[in-house]
Amino acid sequence: MENKKKVAFYTLGCKLNFSETSTIARDFQNEGFERVDFEEIADIYVINTCSVTDNADKQFKQIVKKAMKLNEKAFVAAVGCYAQLKPEELAAVDGVDLVLGATEKFKITDYINDLSKNDRGEVHSCEIEEADFYVGSYSIGDRTRAFLKVQDGCDYKCTYCTIPLARGISRSDALENVLKNASEISQQGIKEIVLTGVNIGDYGKGEFGNKKHEHTFLDLVKALDEVNGIERLRISSIEPNLLKNETIEFVAKSRTFVPHFHIPLQSGSDTILKKMKRRYLRDVYTDRVSKIREVMPHACIGVDVIVGFPGETDEHFLETYHFLNELDISYLHVFTYSERDNTEAAIMDGVVPANVRSKRSKMLRGLSVKKRRAFYESQIGTNRTVLFESENKEGYIHGFTENYVKVKTPWNPGLVNTLHDIQLTKIDEDGSVRIEFINVEA
Repeated sequence: MENKKKVAFYTLGCKLNFSETSTIARDFQNEGFERVDFEEIADIYVINTCSVTDNADKQFKQIVKKAMKLNEKAFVAAVGCYAQLKPEELAAVDGVDLVLGATEKFKITDYINDLSKNDRGEVHSCEIEEADFYVGSYSIGDRTRAFLKVQDGCDYKCTYCTIPLARGISRSDALENVLKNASEISQQGIKEIVLTGVNIGDYGKGEFGNKKHEHTFLDLVKALDEVNGIERLRISSIEPNLLKNETIEFVAKSRTFVPHFHIPLQSGSDTILKKMKRRYLRDVYTDRVSKIREVMPHACIGVDVIVGFPGETDEHFLETYHFLNELDISYLHVFTYSERDNTEAAIMDGVVPANVRSKRSKMLRGLSVKKRRAFYESQIGTNRTVLFESENKEGYIHGFTENYVKVKTPWNPGLVNTLHDIQLTKIDEDGSVRIEFINVEA
């Protein structure tokens, strides 16, 4: 009997990429391939790329080298955003055999007939205008949590962003298909689903190839709340201008949606927000946070922010710092601005020196630690439900409460993928942003 060919995957970037990698992996398995870990020897290595930061570009070459060390005869394929934006650049990387663009990545098994190494990577990419159809995806690699893709692409024109160039126009999965995928996930014994996409608040646009909305994001949330078998639903990043009061109010009384929001801000300066061509000013952001706090005082609120955008003076940065310092939020994801080809921002005046970008990033990361600590302290003494994950980290098992407080207790394999009602008692003595509790029954 012929041995199965082995395939391994590496994902760079966002939750959306993870959901798509998982779907591509299932396609390989359906074709008779055996999936193995990326650390193992495989016949094919598939790398799902990202283009959001300069660092993700550099990581790609390192990952290809790693694959070649494991098996110098392995076939290496690159897919994803970077593969769409700069296919020839990826094809020239030593060891790369195949590069697939935005429309081709979901047909990868059609392109892999011969696993012989190529002198130079073969490119199959499209004009991004051709990426106007929708392919549903979800990840089920982690037993405790699945990423469910509900939307793809973006019609916004933020001046720093390459995502519309890499993923095309905003389009959505049919509501019926989202509900079917959610049901399939719940049948796998997975306790939590995270909704993901490029701009999920825009859900409904392009649902059946139409520009108009057949359904809204609120329709999606209400319908998912009715799906049997799902313990938890979590909304990933959603634009402040698309997070409506009605959605916040529904989540507050929902059966399954948890009190956790991640809302991109990018800058606390209206001047910089206008240069970024964001679709809101900071007053809208303040209103969103206030509304969440009004109906869910215990909610966790995460914030994306970019430092060092062209034209960001010390005064603009301090506006952002003080705005966030005074805002009742829970943590920050800080991004140091990096120039991306074919974006408006890349040719703007007022370039911020790298050392200044780094300093500002460090200041906001310090603020994030302070904010998370304050949020965790506000939760001490409260009763929450924790979902334990599967990894043994230095003798502890970790999990997250519904409002995204990270907890730990001594390792017990019986706790993996189980929900427990607990009381948050104390923050770890080492000063890390974790809660440790005791007396949890397996």
